[in-house]
Amino acid sequence: MTSPDEQPSSVRPVDYKGEPLDSERGPGLGCFRFQVVLLVVFIVLTPLTVAWGWPPVISAILLFATLILLLFAGQTVIFLLRLVAADRREGTRHAPRNASTPTVGQLEDAAAAPAPDPIAEPDGSSADPGVRE
Repeated sequence: MTSPDEQPSSVRPVDYKGEPLDSERGPGLGCFRFQVVLLVVFIVLTPLTVAWGWPPVISAILLFATLILLLFAGQTVIFLLRLVAADRREGTRHAPRNASTPTVGQLEDAAAAPAPDPIAEPDGSSADPGVRE
């Protein structure tokens, strides 16, 4: 017979490249922010090079660099979303920092917890006056 700790979990780990996802490997949030800032600069600069009359070769290079950077930023977003999914599958719930009301997950956890017996008194006596000891 197995204990509750030894029972197989119905939640399987998130796989990435054939093995469980490790948050220490792969691009991080800083890399993603750098890609987004660079992408915004390229998106603004590319049409301005045409308006300013720069050589068409420079505009074409910026256009292709924008498309390639868009591809990399999209792949980084997918990787970071998989990290979030892996973190949520571990069963950890993080409360918002300045939340004045409980989250939906906290309400679900509270509803799943067994309710205290309203008949039993804390000192062990019965709240029903008809019951004699």
